[in-house]
Amino acid sequence: MGRLTGKVALVVGSASGIGAATARKLAAEDASVALADINLEGAERLAGELGDRALAVHCDAEDPATIEAAVDATLSAFGRLDVLHNNAALLTSEILGADTTAVDIDFDVWDRVMAVNVRGYLAGCKYAIPAMTEVGGGSIICTTSAAGLEGDQMRIAYGCSKGAIMTLVKYVATQYGDHGIRCNAVAPGLVKTEALMTLAPQFLDLFRRHLLTEHIESEDVAALVVWLASDEARRVTGQVITIDAGYTAHGAVNADMVAAIKGAPQPT
Repeated sequence: MGRLTGKVALVVGSASGIGAATARKLAAEDASVALADINLEGAERLAGELGDRALAVHCDAEDPATIEAAVDATLSAFGRLDVLHNNAALLTSEILGADTTAVDIDFDVWDRVMAVNVRGYLAGCKYAIPAMTEVGGGSIICTTSAAGLEGDQMRIAYGCSKGAIMTLVKYVATQYGDHGIRCNAVAPGLVKTEALMTLAPQFLDLFRRHLLTEHIESEDVAALVVWLASDEARRVTGQVITIDAGYTAHGAVNADMVAAIKGAPQPT
């Protein structure tokens, strides 16, 4: 018996990275899992790996109608919905390169990032909550980011979208707690995913100076998501839980100070 025996989960953004790792851990805990992704082929491959209690559905988080369809497909296949993992994000190299500063960013880039990263999460909540209410409640977990906790030189739309998600979970938790709905967010730091290794592997070296020197893996975040989905976290709601190897626990200058101290002549 797993921690999620008899439960049904929908993972939006599940073909790779954190979403795929979460889907595997949900299935390992005996949940049935619907895999929704714009990359239907990738979702189908993962569904084939997970077996008969997995379903792949096409979903474009920029189009709320496809999210509603993914919820409907989950209900048609499994008869209920207990867990939603909102995990889709707009992370193409084209968008990341154009997501710059307040003065330079194009409004179309800003709007697309918000449509996927924020409106898409709202749509997931909007269509999942009624189904969860019918079975006495459920757990919604939204992937945000440590980028939503502090400023940066670039990626203003991405960071603001992740900050908005942190507020969204508090509103959903407040508005639907009496329906048995829990809503939380996980805020990873830099995660060693396939996308990162394709787009910017050089960033890994910059993040080796965390309080914990090991890189965050998708499986680390997935373990936290699954815990939040389980009854072990039944009293946890409206929270943003950071999993960043300690990156946001200290000032940015700390890493430079450590490097300077290590490079300085030592007393004899």
